[in-house]
Amino acid sequence: MPFLAAAFLVLYGLPDQTTRYFAWTIRPEMTPIIMGAGYGAGVYFFYRVSTVEEWHRVSSVFLGIATFTWLMAIATVLHWENFNHRHFTFDLWVFLYALTPILIPAVWALNRRTNPVELTGNGPHLPRAVRVLSGGIGVLLTVSALGLFLAPQLMIDVWPWTVSPFTAQILAGWFALFGVVNGVVVLDPRWSATRILVQSQILGFTLVLIGVVRAWANFDPSNVLTWGVVGGMTLYLIAILLLYLRMETR
Repeated sequence: MPFLAAAFLVLYGLPDQTTRYFAWTIRPEMTPIIMGAGYGAGVYFFYRVSTVEEWHRVSSVFLGIATFTWLMAIATVLHWENFNHRHFTFDLWVFLYALTPILIPAVWALNRRTNPVELTGNGPHLPRAVRVLSGGIGVLLTVSALGLFLAPQLMIDVWPWTVSPFTAQILAGWFALFGVVNGVVVLDPRWSATRILVQSQILGFTLVLIGVVRAWANFDPSNVLTWGVVGGMTLYLIAILLLYLRMETR
C-alpha cells in the first residue's frame, strides 16, 4: 500500500513532473494519469484485502494483478535504458517488480489451497447476462492487451495520445489486468466475490475520467479512437455504477 500510494501521488498528482519524481520520464501527461489512477485503485483494493476475512471476496483480482506484474517486469527488462538509474524511485520500481511477480502468485496459490473457494452460500448472485458479458469483454481485452504488448507499434500508430514503445507496453499491462479480472468474474456467481472489484473499478475509472478532463490537450479529437476510448470508459463506469446500486439494494 505505501508503494502504491506514493506512485499515485506522483503520477496522478504531478503527471508533468515524472522526470523529477519518478523512475523514468513519461510523456504526455495522460499516460502517468492512467497509471496513477490504477495505483490509486490498488491502494483501496489492498486496504480491503487487509480487512476482509473471506478469501473469495478478493481472490479473482489477484490473477489480474499477477498478469500485470509479470508484464511490468518484462517491460522493465526490455526498456532498461529508459530508466533514470540514479533516481531512488528506480530502485523502488525494480524492487517492486522483481518481488511481486513471485509474491502475488504465491499469495494466490497459498490462499487457494488453504481457503478453497466454495461457490455456494447466501447472498445475491450476479445476473447470468452480466457474468457472460463480463467474461466476453475480459477475454477480448486480455487477448488484445497481450497482442499490443507483443506488438506495441500497433498502439503507437492509432492511439488517441502519443505513446512510445515503452509506454505502449505499460498501458497494455494495465489493460491486461482489467481484462483478466473481468474474465475471472464469470467463475464465481456471488456478488460478494465481485463487490470489492467493482468498488475498485469505480474508483479507478472515476479518476481516469477526471484525468481525461485534466489532460484533454493530449488527445487528438480528429482520431475516432479518442471518442471510442473516452466514450467506452464513460459507458463502462455508468454500467458498473448501475450494477453496484442494483446489487447493493437486493
